[in-house]
Amino acid sequence: MSQYPVLKDLAIIFAVSLLVILLFHRIKLPALPGFIVAGVLLGPNALGLISDAHQVESLAEVGVILLLFTIGIEFSLSRLREMGRQVVTGGGAQVGLTVTLGAGLAMALHVNWRVSLLLGCLVALSSTAIVLKGLTDKGEIDAPHGRLATGVLIFQDLCVVPMMLILPFLAGRSGGGAGALLLALGKAVLVVIGVLVLARTVVPRALAEILKTRSRELFLIAVILIGTLTALGTAAAGASLALGAFLAGLVISESDYGHQAMAELLPFRDVFISLFFVAVGMLVQVEFLRDHPALALAGVVGVMGGKALLAAGGPLLLGYSGRVALLAGLAVSQIGEFSFVLAREGRGTGLLSENLYQTFLAVAVLTMLVTPFLLQGGPALLDRLERLVPLDRLLPGLRPGAIAAADQPLTDHVIVAGYGLNGRNLAAALRSIQAPYLIVELNAQTVHQARARGEPAFYGDATREEILRALGAERARMLVVAISDPAATRRMVRVGRSLNAGIHIIARTRYVTEIPELSRLGADVVIPEEFETSIEIFARVLAHYSVPRPDIQRLVEQIRSSHYEALRGGDGVGGLSLGAVAGIPQMAVERLRLAPDSPLVGQTLAATGLRTQTGALVLAVGRGGDEIATPGPQFRLAADDVLVVVGQPPQLRAAALLVTGKSAANAPQ
Repeated sequence: MSQYPVLKDLAIIFAVSLLVILLFHRIKLPALPGFIVAGVLLGPNALGLISDAHQVESLAEVGVILLLFTIGIEFSLSRLREMGRQVVTGGGAQVGLTVTLGAGLAMALHVNWRVSLLLGCLVALSSTAIVLKGLTDKGEIDAPHGRLATGVLIFQDLCVVPMMLILPFLAGRSGGGAGALLLALGKAVLVVIGVLVLARTVVPRALAEILKTRSRELFLIAVILIGTLTALGTAAAGASLALGAFLAGLVISESDYGHQAMAELLPFRDVFISLFFVAVGMLVQVEFLRDHPALALAGVVGVMGGKALLAAGGPLLLGYSGRVALLAGLAVSQIGEFSFVLAREGRGTGLLSENLYQTFLAVAVLTMLVTPFLLQGGPALLDRLERLVPLDRLLPGLRPGAIAAADQPLTDHVIVAGYGLNGRNLAAALRSIQAPYLIVELNAQTVHQARARGEPAFYGDATREEILRALGAERARMLVVAISDPAATRRMVRVGRSLNAGIHIIARTRYVTEIPELSRLGADVVIPEEFETSIEIFARVLAHYSVPRPDIQRLVEQIRSSHYEALRGGDGVGGLSLGAVAGIPQMAVERLRLAPDSPLVGQTLAATGLRTQTGALVLAVGRGGDEIATPGPQFRLAADDVLVVVGQPPQLRAAALLVTGKSAANAPQ
């Protein structure tokens, strides 16, 4: 094996990473910090199992470029416009305040101003990968604090480029002073303009011609070539490969082929970015952590506490409540993956001493490891803090004042909590039947816009008893919770029920698993979005078979009254008969589990041919603790997935045969 050192190192890395990630999965932690832990174990400062760490670092650099490339693909000008205020105000305030205060504190400790500015930039960046993964897993990506955190992360990703550009000037390796810096920035602007012109003209036509060949391999090679040439072009212009990678992704995103390019690149990106995190872990000196535990812990507390408070500044300027602002701040309080790139460059240029570099690595790695716990326990932590001091009084922000109870004389009205799409539709329906209603919303800008349209909208946090009391919850007929924050939804239901035992509470949730808890807290009706779409498809399938509408309605009510049990995954393979129906007396729903050796594992639903070969229809897929309703044709199946399938018995038998790998060709259709 001595003639294949790199291959041997990769085998060791993936083997150890596999074991660590499995352990992290068992204890409900995300994978990315697990790769860092694996790197710490593998590195020369711990077990020393890797013979050539520099080779691994070279491969890891490919991961960074691919990460920037895919961020560019995901980024679009339309997305920036949609989240403009969150990105510019929230992100700008967080980065500006963190860089300024971080550099100021370092200078107060007699650190050189150039090094201090670099340290401020290192601390300002957060981990896009860890935060977005955590928010998505918790179903909070569309919650107010989730949208704010996403806006901050987008701004930070854009700031990586200018930070990389100023590094040589901070290190004193680029002559000319401010004039040379402006010249370099001017070159970068010209490169950006050139790339945008190519994105609108040459690239779409070239990709369209390549796609005519119907060759996935040729398309993948073309995408990689675009990324490589753009990155090399920016490097030749005096900018960085990182800037080129991001711009190359932007080129692809502005074409019609961004989604396909992302799908092709994701496996490569995930593998190489995993190597990057392993390489970061290998840089950590275990002896340093052992000899300076107090310094490392103090750094973690200082960085995460300071960043959380500073990051709350932008949301407060936007008019959000103290609770939402702090939740967003906690989400982005860690040090990010691009900080490692900047730190490594700073070390290479001599800006960071070895001791300072090791201190940064120890603090950064620990903040990333703490983040999953902070995302999970953040709401409970703020609940305890709010018992000591009201957050709205501690962090008042720029938002409308409290609702005065005397100004709300309505009785027998509807309180609509949340003025998103569902809230707006409900308000329109209530207005059409002239039913009295009040809207309560946490986004001050949304409240102003609603009032401008004549809506009875008020700013307030409906999880607080005084807000619901001011809205007349004791006199209201109904409370409708139409927000995307699971934790806030539970609190609103509990507080609403405590104020009025007779109020009818309807709660919206994204997940069926929330139904029992919301019902226990006092909700009369819980509407899970993930299966309501499945019910609509199911009803249309029955209507296509000419089933009478009363029978369809009976089956729909049966599913709803059983808390969607017929559509929920469970252990083993089983089915729930939906009873005799005129026209199709044997229609039923079954749950089919994919064994690890099933030929369908790893395939998309379209590629399995389950619908075309058997006639059965997949309504939902259960995966772990999640339920994916109405998966699309490109949804990729995995081992232990539970398919919720509807059809007639012959079709279900054929589907079961296909799932187990037996031929379904001879099964009755």
